[in-house]
Amino acid sequence: MDFMLDININSPGQKISYDQPLMLVGSCFTEHIGNSLKDLKFDILQNPNGILFDPISVTGNLVSYIEHKQYGTDDLFYLNELWQSWQHHSIFSGRDKNECLQRINRSQDQAHLFLKRAKWLIITLGSSFSYQLVSDQSGKKWEGVRVANCHRAPAQWFNKQLLKIEEIHAALDNCIHRLFQFNPDIRIIFTVSPVRHIRDGVIENNRSKARLIEAVHHLVNKFERIFYFPAYELVIDVLRDYRFYDIDLVHPNYQATEFVLEKFEEHFIDEPSRAIMQEVKKISIARRHRAFQPDTNAHKQFLKNHFEKAKQLKSKYPFLDMEEELKYFMADS
Repeated sequence: MDFMLDININSPGQKISYDQPLMLVGSCFTEHIGNSLKDLKFDILQNPNGILFDPISVTGNLVSYIEHKQYGTDDLFYLNELWQSWQHHSIFSGRDKNECLQRINRSQDQAHLFLKRAKWLIITLGSSFSYQLVSDQSGKKWEGVRVANCHRAPAQWFNKQLLKIEEIHAALDNCIHRLFQFNPDIRIIFTVSPVRHIRDGVIENNRSKARLIEAVHHLVNKFERIFYFPAYELVIDVLRDYRFYDIDLVHPNYQATEFVLEKFEEHFIDEPSRAIMQEVKKISIARRHRAFQPDTNAHKQFLKNHFEKAKQLKSKYPFLDMEEELKYFMADS
């Protein structure tokens, strides 16, 4: 008897390997995938502007990396005692305007260089709703600008719009052509976030997700180098139970996220890399171990043993960055 729907996941002919840099952009679910790949020592860069949700924000920021856009003081605004950017997450905000700009432009530099050499780009779209400024404390300066982050500004500053499918198609299509011109070797994996944007309303959230899915499959059918990973369907249609959500009934919990990550590894990462991942995981788990009696000989031997294992793994696979682990096991041994 089956208690779970099966799902067909189309794997790319050539899968992700350790020698291929990956950039990840998009919603908070992007960071679940990105953090896992980072822990496994893949060469990644995720969300250079911070978390992004809608297709206009995602594509606009990707184009800014391609063009190597540099931000100036006119691109910042002052709100709630902080200098902020409408195109960046609040992690870039700060009390000092120049320091805020430096962080933003360092991230732009890094994103431009990384995107040029990336072999894969993973884009996770979260919502079809877009926020457009109608006014702010500076009058007409920002009028009409679509924002990536509202920074808790008053609701009356914005016009909230459910993007039309044609708008999403146009934004994504134009961005894809720019990406392929900028980096002819890059391949793209789209996902739709399973996180429910319940503040939009249940019906509105479903309309929003449906438009994203339709737009993404338009691109998958159009370009050979674009693939779809069904993170949304794995949670909504395969798991389909509130026990796989956190207490807010909005965010997938640990079990659900791990299930999705296992499916991603199975279908999108090649066999040699998956074998290396198992070895890296053992070192990573040991690195997170916290001893109750750190002065004991048993713990010191534990550290020594894992220092040697990390050293051997680095020697066997020179492309793995094991410096953090080596320093940890050496410093505390």
